[in-house]
Amino acid sequence: MSQAADRPLRADARRNRDRLVAVARDAFARADNAIPLEHIAREAGVGIGTLYRHFPTREALIEAVYASELDAVTASPAELLGKLAPDAALRAWMDRYAQFVAVKHGFLDTLRAGWSSGRITKPTKERITAAIGTILEAGARAGSLRSDVRPEDVTAMIFGALLSTADNDTPDQTKRLLDLIVDALECR
Repeated sequence: MSQAADRPLRADARRNRDRLVAVARDAFARADNAIPLEHIAREAGVGIGTLYRHFPTREALIEAVYASELDAVTASPAELLGKLAPDAALRAWMDRYAQFVAVKHGFLDTLRAGWSSGRITKPTKERITAAIGTILEAGARAGSLRSDVRPEDVTAMIFGALLSTADNDTPDQTKRLLDLIVDALECR
């Protein structure tokens, strides 16, 4: 790696990068990943060269958007547990994660390539599982969620529920499946 790549970004470069990611996130959520990169650069208030300095390929930009959104989803258990009982926090977190997954349909092919290479799958699964583990631990301490369930098992159930409804426009079915997962995890 070059010395330049090892250095943190200057404040203005960080702002440009963050703005590009935010604009791309909004653009990809509204349309799909076919939106011209020139449009994203223009909306972010930077030149196309700045976009390519930060993201040499469309795939790099998509992966940065994905990582940014994943950061928000995996950081949210503490916030949710501060406001809600653990079982309600788990269900609210599942809704956030389902929304995170739902808006990825426009660039699933690009993400699948990242998943196939292992650049995305293992780190994503580990972070999702850790977020779920945080909520399960709080629920076990409070006596509202089962203590005998592994976070990895809950991750698998959530992935299964979301994958089984991914190609259907069935938000009601997704909601029912996520409700069933929480129901199975609650202490009786």
